Amino acid sequence: MNKTSKIYPWVVVALLWGVALLNYMDRQMLSTMKDSMQIDIVELQSAANFGWLMAIFLYIYGFMSPVSGIIADRLNRKWLIVGSLFVWSSVTYLMGVATTFDQIIYLRALMGVSEALYIPAGLSLIADYHTGKSRSLAIGIHMTGLYFGQAIGGFGATVASAYTWHTTFHWFGIIGVVYALVLILFLRDKKTEIAENERTVSAEHKEPVFTSLKSLFGNVAFWVILIYFAAPSLPGWATKNWLPTLFAENLDMPMSQAGPISTITIAVSSFIGVIIGGLLSDEWVQKNVRGRIYTGAIGLGCTIPALLLLGFGHSLVSVVGAALFFGVGYGMFDANNMPILCQFVSVKQRATAYGFMNMVGVFAGAFITSLLGQWSDGGNLGMGFAMLAIVVLIALCAQLYFLKPKADNFQ
Repeated sequence: MNKTSKIYPWVVVALLWGVALLNYMDRQMLSTMKDSMQIDIVELQSAANFGWLMAIFLYIYGFMSPVSGIIADRLNRKWLIVGSLFVWSSVTYLMGVATTFDQIIYLRALMGVSEALYIPAGLSLIADYHTGKSRSLAIGIHMTGLYFGQAIGGFGATVASAYTWHTTFHWFGIIGVVYALVLILFLRDKKTEIAENERTVSAEHKEPVFTSLKSLFGNVAFWVILIYFAAPSLPGWATKNWLPTLFAENLDMPMSQAGPISTITIAVSSFIGVIIGGLLSDEWVQKNVRGRIYTGAIGLGCTIPALLLLGFGHSLVSVVGAALFFGVGYGMFDANNMPILCQFVSVKQRATAYGFMNMVGVFAGAFITSLLGQWSDGGNLGMGFAMLAIVVLIALCAQLYFLKPKADNFQ
């Protein structure tokens, strides 16, 4: 297939959609298979040990995100993505071989390193292949792979109960290794093609790391984008980790019902949101260079009343309706993060910049997960969700006031 054709950029999205799915699926499985694994690995019967096992992934993933972005801006992204997928899939397979808690810890840490290498490389590659007319939609479609992966990972316990947790890890790992071979055959790096066409490697891609970082952090708009990304990450992670509990408390229903209702509601509405946000942004930016800013702002604006309703609602209609509204808004926001970044950061720094954004988002998630745990113990989980609306409002105002791009594709 001609990699410069109009079809190939969408082939790239399709290929990376599969990687995104595997990325979230493999990390999510562990949380669902605790009951099966703790029979053989007794240390997992301790909530503290299991919490540490989950936390070590987030901390390493967060710290590695900027490093992975720097690497992606300087190496061939195809091989970085292939290598990342191969390693974390191999780790998934080895999780099924592990027999001790220490082995699980080391493997989980290695998964944090390998999975962190993907997102900055994958999103910057899609952004390079898709210009203004399709960038947000392409990014949005890719993000749905993450949602589907998280949902499928939730069925890990179901597969483990039918077979064993060892077999579950084995087969999910094998699927990833095979898919890495598919990428070797069909995925190409946009920068490599440019270099081949020009028969030279642009000197701008050889900019020293510290010079590049100085330039990036000297960009005021990038600091605003960091705030703009971090603030909505707080309710984003809050819904991932605490929404089932909130549903159970506010609606007085068992977790067996609250869990599926909350996760399915957010997954479906977020899927709708990224498609709406992608299509609207790509159309709007053709008429107004701030179209992506306004689309993201509409998305964030939707989450504010949704958070208030989630916090204070006590009827099924109000709480589920709020979750649906939040998911659509968050999806619109999610689809436009990288496209907005492309309006202020040059192609040679986009993976690096997104790596720092990813780090800030993950650490915000770790912080809010812990804080809401304390609020939940005090019976104030709903109040915690409602107060997050204030944080989002501040980020929304900062975004609209400070972010004024001059072009859709910053050079």
